[in-house]
Order: sequence, then structure tokens, then C-alpha cells
Amino acid sequence: MTASESAIAAAEAHSAHNYHPLPIVVATAEGAWMTDVEGRRYLDMLAGYSALNFGHGNRRLLDAAQAQLERVTLTSRAFHHDRFADFCTRLAELCGMEMVLPMNTGAEAVETAVKTARKWGYRVKGVPDNMAKIVVAANNFHGRTTTVISFSTDPEARADFGPYTPGFEIVPYGDLTAMEAALTENTVAVLLEPIQGEAGVLVPPPGYLPGVRRLTRERNVLFVADEIQSGLGRTGKTFACEHEGVVPDVYVLGKALGGGVVPVSAVVSSSEVLGVYRPGEHGSTFGGNPLACAVALEVIAMLRTGEYQQRATELGEHLHRELGLLAGGGAVEAVRGRGLWAGVDISPAHGTGRAISEKLMARGVLVKDTHGSTIRIAPPLVISKEDLDWGLDQLRAVLTS
Repeated sequence: MTASESAIAAAEAHSAHNYHPLPIVVATAEGAWMTDVEGRRYLDMLAGYSALNFGHGNRRLLDAAQAQLERVTLTSRAFHHDRFADFCTRLAELCGMEMVLPMNTGAEAVETAVKTARKWGYRVKGVPDNMAKIVVAANNFHGRTTTVISFSTDPEARADFGPYTPGFEIVPYGDLTAMEAALTENTVAVLLEPIQGEAGVLVPPPGYLPGVRRLTRERNVLFVADEIQSGLGRTGKTFACEHEGVVPDVYVLGKALGGGVVPVSAVVSSSEVLGVYRPGEHGSTFGGNPLACAVALEVIAMLRTGEYQQRATELGEHLHRELGLLAGGGAVEAVRGRGLWAGVDISPAHGTGRAISEKLMARGVLVKDTHGSTIRIAPPLVISKEDLDWGLDQLRAVLTS
């Protein structure tokens, strides 16, 4: 056995088979490149589903983490610490909001947003007890917890995990008529991804997000934007909602907020919304810990320069131009996305998304498939144009071989 084969065999024997990773065992990484245990290098075109927007081993983030590691890493929320207020203040400013409720993972943040919307509905809107409804979109991906999969339309995510949590209504993504019909006096929130990532980087039709914003204002309903994958520079704006001039009532953030160093997530909103909480009603031992705050503060500082948003815009235009040329050749049926983020539908005649991902891995490029025939491309925002072009050359070679 090679070192990779041995490590994979051990993982298969001793870990639950909840993932089907590509057969690579990463040992080190820097920037947009990863190296396996045999010393082979690979161009990372997935970036940890946008958790690694700033690349592997980003020096600013590592320095911030190291400095904090030597001071204090955890206090729990039983005590204050000296990084917490600054983190909440800076993140609220970045979002144009007032208050922050920090958590750890994206799924935790979504659960927190659900609880927040319900409590706001009862305390502020006056919805009768236990009658709150939240409208979501088909093909969504908001996490893997029991409540979140209760409003998933993916059979793999839901099967054998019932009974499911009630209180959600699912409507087609991008359909304003269906959205309007679903809103009732007991609706407390609409929870949407501005771009659906796991579904294949689905961008809603123009006017959809502004239409949702109009409807939610008219009906006194919270608009909750899950920007866990789409936010923090990925699409060329700090938030994907900005492309449509939309400001939601609530941002749900994660992934890139921790810079690929530590898990950091947050719900960010107004004092009217997050002010519904009283001590003891919600919490997290690690949420808002000193190490997380130190890293996230550096992420926020980097985003405030606009440099990464600009890179995503410029390289994204190039990426979509090149992918558009591939779409005319028969091997690619469709390309979608925004900024440095794309979903590429592969013609069945050329193989499944998994098969194409494996062929790309053999050529030193790492992407990931979703929903059978689609591959996702989302490299770190620090990738060079030369490396991006090399990666696209490998995709061309795979699709024409």
C-alpha cells in the first residue's frame, strides 16, 4: 500500500461513511495549492466550500491565530474577554447591522436564525404560540441538523432521519408568485440562499431577491439571507445580496468568517430582532471564543480593503468567459454562477460529475461534484490568474479526451 492508500483504508475502517471524499490525503497546503502525503501537488479549486476564501495558510490569519493562542483561547460565555466586543462591533459594521450573535458552524448559525425568527414572531409580531411558519426554497442547503433537514428537498439528506420538525413551507426557488402565496399572517421569516451553492451554484432570476425583499416588508416578515457560502467576497461583493441592491433583515454567516483556520459563524441583525433574547435562552460554549474572534477580526479587516472582492470580480469575469466557451463545445451543458464561483453541468455522454472530478484529480486539480452531473468551481480568492488558467486547461483536456 502507498501512504495514501493506507491512510484511506484506516479512515474507511474507523470513521462513519458520511462522506465520499476523493482519494487524496492532504499533508500540507499553501495559497491555492495542496500537497498530499506522497508529495504530489494539487490546485485547490474548491476552497473548502468557500471556507478558504483567503487561501491555505494565509499569513495574516495564522499570525492573528498564533498571537491569540499565546494569550487565551477560551473563556466560555460565562465571562467577558477582551476580543469579543471588538469582534461584534466590527462585524455589525461590515454588515450594516447593529447586533451579532456568534456561534461556531454554519448549521449552528442557521438553527440560531430559525430560533431567532420564531422568537421575534412571538415577541414582536404577535404570532400565536407555536404557530410560527418559515418559508424556504426547494433545493436549499442550510446544513445537516435534524431541524434543517426537515425542510430539505434532498432525499439523501432526509431519508431515515424522521420525524421531522414542523413549521416550514417549501416553495420553488426563484418563483415570486409561489412565495407571495405562501406568506400568511403566521409567517415569521423567509430563509433563502441568495445563490444556492450545493444545488449547483443556482443564481435566481433578476428581480427575485428584490421581490422577496418587497414582499417581506409588506407582510412584516423577516428576510433571512444565508450567506454562509455566498458571502464574504466569493461573488465579487461582500455579500451576494448586494448584486441586487438588497439588504436583508438577518445575515447568516460562517465558513470564510473563520478564514479556514477555526470554525466561526454568526447571525447578524438589528437590535429589534436580536434584542428578543434574554440570558439563558440560547448559547454556545465556544461561540465567540477569543481565538475565533481574533481570526474573524482579521478576516473583517481584510474584507474592508475591498481587495478580495475586486479579485473575485476580475478573476470571476475571466472564469465565466472561459467556461462559457466550453459550454459551446457539447461536453458542457450549462454554466452558472457569479464572481469566482461556478456550477458546471457536464453532458452525461462525458461522464458523471464524480468521474470528471476524479479525472481532474489525476491531472492535479481538485473540484467536487454535486447532484450527479455538476461540478463546482470555487478556488481561493488569492489564486493567481496563471494558476486559474492552468486549472481551466486541465478541465478542457479532460472534457476533450
